[in-house]
Amino acid sequence: MAPVSDASPYDALLLLSFGGPEGPDDVMPFLENVTRGRGIPRERLEAVAEHYLHFGGKSPINDQNKELLAQLRTELDARGLTELPLLWGNRNWEPYVTDVLRQAHEDGARRVLTVFTSAYSSYSSCRQYREDLGKSLQALADEGRRLDVDKVRHYFNHPAFTDVNAAAVADALGELPGAAREGARVVFVTHSVPDAMNDVSGPPAAGGGAYVRQHLDVAGEVARRASERVGRTLEWDLAYCSRSGPPTQPWLEPDVNDHLRELHANGTPGVVVAPIGFVSDHMEVKFDLDTEAAETAAEIGLPFARAATVGAHERFVAGLVDLVEERAAQARGDEPARPSTGALGPSHTVCPVDCCRNLRAALPAATGEDYRAPAVAGA
Repeated sequence: MAPVSDASPYDALLLLSFGGPEGPDDVMPFLENVTRGRGIPRERLEAVAEHYLHFGGKSPINDQNKELLAQLRTELDARGLTELPLLWGNRNWEPYVTDVLRQAHEDGARRVLTVFTSAYSSYSSCRQYREDLGKSLQALADEGRRLDVDKVRHYFNHPAFTDVNAAAVADALGELPGAAREGARVVFVTHSVPDAMNDVSGPPAAGGGAYVRQHLDVAGEVARRASERVGRTLEWDLAYCSRSGPPTQPWLEPDVNDHLRELHANGTPGVVVAPIGFVSDHMEVKFDLDTEAAETAAEIGLPFARAATVGAHERFVAGLVDLVEERAAQARGDEPARPSTGALGPSHTVCPVDCCRNLRAALPAATGEDYRAPAVAGA
């Protein structure tokens, strides 16, 4: 029987993630990996380390990626892609992406498709991943190995992502006490970044600001879909968490804790906090929202519910595999349907020149229009 799906010309699929420590002894080395070259003071790293130590020194992201991998394998197999190897690599902790790609090459892979565990455009959520892929491909080329890597498009506005988030918002609204539910407000949350990083996010031709623009578009679409589910129009805001820069550097605001206090002061009867900027319940969700923001809400007496992330939800996983099929079809020269929600339309397939520019240095970034594969030693 012919396969249900076709992933050619790709001969492996890589899930590329951030990485996280597996125990207390890993925490500081991990944070040093994350911040290397950025001049972050030691005391700041120690403060962030306490977030991890609060949960026993183990990041939840690794187990969540393992669950996502298991669900991806199930979905790939269900579509007949049983022979497509599924890989997992991290930028900042084991399994490191260079090691994973080296093994993939040993196993015969020559063209790999990548899915990032980050849905939006910005330096931190896209280009830095691409730069790390560029470093890995250079290291492999220095060893005499040639490997080509592509990625699926940004999926922030793919129907699977917005549908699952909308259902999560509606479910969380139902968790609020009855008196708080009617009139409760949705606070969408994402990771704060420096204003300057947002200013250069997305393709230069679009004028920057893609990170905020994409989040606002998704928030509006998720709120609309959740409103249909609950039978009333939900009011919403976008707030931020996990600021880590110096006080003198402008970062995106408002902070979610400050915003919760403001809403309470203005008479909001309850809130649903929806982490649409995150794919799974990793540390920024578990500490910044489930711990700090929940404590803020309890302190001021504001009824609070936190919506689930998309995680390994079967609808989201199916959407990721749809994107794999879409990208493979494009690589074969076809013109597949490219579904999206909201007003922005489907994202670019290959990142344009200077997309989400690195403000500190110009480094080779794979999967972009301006990327040139490194010369292979001995070739």
